[in-house]
Amino acid sequence: MTDATSTPSRRAVMTSAVGLAAAATAGSAQASDQMAQATARSTNVSVAKRGVYDTVPLRQEAINVCAIQSRVRGVEIKNLKQSMAEGLKHASQLINHAQGIVDEWGGERIWGAKQDLICMHEFPIQGFRPWNRKELNKIAFELPGPEVDAIAQLAKKHGCYIAFGCYAKEKDWPDHVINMSVIVGPKGDIVSKQWKARNILGLFGEGALIGTTIYDVLDRFVEMYGWDATLPIARTDIGNIAMTAVGGEPMLYQALALKGAEIMILSVTGGNNPDSAIAAARASRVYTVGVGNSVSFDNPGFSEAAGSKDEGTVVVDPRGVPLARSANHHEDYVSARVGIADFRKTRRFPELPMALFLPVFQQYEPKFTPNTFLQKLPADYREAGEIVRAKMNAK
Repeated sequence: MTDATSTPSRRAVMTSAVGLAAAATAGSAQASDQMAQATARSTNVSVAKRGVYDTVPLRQEAINVCAIQSRVRGVEIKNLKQSMAEGLKHASQLINHAQGIVDEWGGERIWGAKQDLICMHEFPIQGFRPWNRKELNKIAFELPGPEVDAIAQLAKKHGCYIAFGCYAKEKDWPDHVINMSVIVGPKGDIVSKQWKARNILGLFGEGALIGTTIYDVLDRFVEMYGWDATLPIARTDIGNIAMTAVGGEPMLYQALALKGAEIMILSVTGGNNPDSAIAAARASRVYTVGVGNSVSFDNPGFSEAAGSKDEGTVVVDPRGVPLARSANHHEDYVSARVGIADFRKTRRFPELPMALFLPVFQQYEPKFTPNTFLQKLPADYREAGEIVRAKMNAK
């Protein structure tokens, strides 16, 4: 991980203090400096200050942004190799077609403009089913790994960035399966890995999601990567990009914007992404892409609609005005021109009266506290639901 927010936890502060004291006792100036630098990495957060925020130089004045409204079809555990290959092939074809390049037409762009950023939803390759942990570990992607590498090579081929969601594994987190947003770039590499911030609670009846989010392992995550990585921003040469599969979370979207996000991608499958995107763009004053899924056939346990709807995918400007949106619920492409350089020059942040808000935020106590998956990794949705209900009903 490279990119994190907020004030440090008591645990992080105490860890840093003990380390600094040990270094001082040992009389090692070098060790003390190293510990101070580590503490700074842990607590520093890259956030806008008086309208100025971290960026890298842009490669061009304006970019083309394309959102792909595609199906959600869960891979088959009993036929994993073939069904995963089919999912990857389908997603790859959609990416090529978004770029106006079709193998059956000779492999050259016949019409349409080159897309600089292609956005896909939460699970365009693996799909979704209520898998247990053992099954999820079988379908989760290695990062890097063959499936992600295949998408990265398409980004290199087309000279673009591609943002998509997936279930993923990290070697430092054995047995965890992470709901991950991945951005690959024109060099054919992974530009950013952005963990899902948290899961929505109480949405699945007796069950609950078992994919690991940052909130589920917050203390260890911060110790490993620092606070800045908890709300990551990919600072690229086409703009600052944030991607999240958290739905209906306006304060999260606002925080990402305050950290310098210029393009925000909302990727929830089965969610209300167009409505959230319009509201988030207007409130946070950033370009926002709401990527919905299309109708999805032959996915056991789900209707063909799968939460899709007409106008379910949208690209929105910082005023909350849709620049482009899908007209139907089928697989489709939505593309718009974004003047990213002009936006960067003229951007105005919402003036948030933090002196009024902070006493409330700092003293509010939620029922559901972080670090649940540091205590126990649920084996399936039912066990996760039991953990959620126990914590939500705790006095």
